[in-house]
Amino acid sequence: MGILSRRSRFADSIFSEEGRYADLLLKEGKKIISLDSGDPVKYFKTPSYVIKAYKRALSEGKTFYTKGDGLPELKDAVIKRYKKMYGLEPTAESIIITHGLSEGISMINSAFIDRGDTAILFRPYYMQYPIYVRMNDGKVVTEDYNEEDDWNIDVDKVGRNLKRLGRKKPKYMMVTNPNNPTGTVLKRKALKGIAELANDNDIFIISDEIYDEMIFGDVEYTSISEVAKGVPYMIMNGASKNFDATGLRIGFLITPENDKKSMEVKNKLVDYALTRLCVNTTAQYAIADAMNNQKEHERETRKIAREIERRVMFSFKLLSENNYIEVRRPHAAFYLFPKIKFGEMKIKSDADFVYRLMKEKGIWTREGAGFGSSDHFRIVSLAPKDILEDAILKINDFCRKNAK
Repeated sequence: MGILSRRSRFADSIFSEEGRYADLLLKEGKKIISLDSGDPVKYFKTPSYVIKAYKRALSEGKTFYTKGDGLPELKDAVIKRYKKMYGLEPTAESIIITHGLSEGISMINSAFIDRGDTAILFRPYYMQYPIYVRMNDGKVVTEDYNEEDDWNIDVDKVGRNLKRLGRKKPKYMMVTNPNNPTGTVLKRKALKGIAELANDNDIFIISDEIYDEMIFGDVEYTSISEVAKGVPYMIMNGASKNFDATGLRIGFLITPENDKKSMEVKNKLVDYALTRLCVNTTAQYAIADAMNNQKEHERETRKIAREIERRVMFSFKLLSENNYIEVRRPHAAFYLFPKIKFGEMKIKSDADFVYRLMKEKGIWTREGAGFGSSDHFRIVSLAPKDILEDAILKINDFCRKNAK
């Protein structure tokens, strides 16, 4: 018997191998354009009002332990944000502050999943969702966003599939809205239908809304909180994207309802929060101040979102000229998720596409398989336009040269 646990084998990612390959090429002297990482801070400096708030907290000596489930001042700021944006008034007890949403996802699965339990994930999904289900000895049940319907959800199809599962229902259903990796936004009708379906089948619903201020175009955004009243649900959000502060690692989970199931979840999440003492105190104070600084925040967020939209749409237009892939117009975040036309190319798989593109053209994208969709690949459109133009023209040329 080895020293490692059985579940530890799930703590891995195909993207780790991509990174090792990129490092190897760099050591060989290859120039790599990285379109792989969804970290806006690499291209947009964290706004000065956030930095000033962090420095102020440091200068005031706010480096001590705070409450395990979260700084009261930050919880209060979250409450004000949701009341202003969505008319939701969560209580402080319904909010758990986390070390980014990665820890939040870990807590959720530790609280929900036992051996043999299942969770519904919609594909394409954020890469960490299935990892934490499996690390807790759970199983993933997949449903699909409908690419032909702008990556929305066929609620009737999901309902039929639930009936086939029989008596043992999944513990929870996870949606990502706006979506990583597709950059799309769920229609209000679809989101409402999913909330009703989850309620009818006694399934807890969780909505990852970390990009809810990174919306562009004429699309209407709906939070789960607007359509799931009376239904046991949870919101996942944080400061990484909307506040352009990925490294501060501030996330939060909100479980607004007071039914028996919601109360059990809230109380257990507090227990998990207490086991890790607390989240970075200085960062919590900084984000609390930044979140309350609405005028400055709205101005900076609009400015960043407009520039990201220009870069994303510029990339989208160039990729649309490529006859060997299909790409849907995004409405949020900073991703494009093209579908590879394998029948028209001498390419065997998404991994073959990504590795050969990196080797032949020096462009690092991400395999779609890591997001549950192995006939796609993901592009992050955060780099300046000149870099994006160079990279995407090389992608288009790569596809032409590998055509059948």
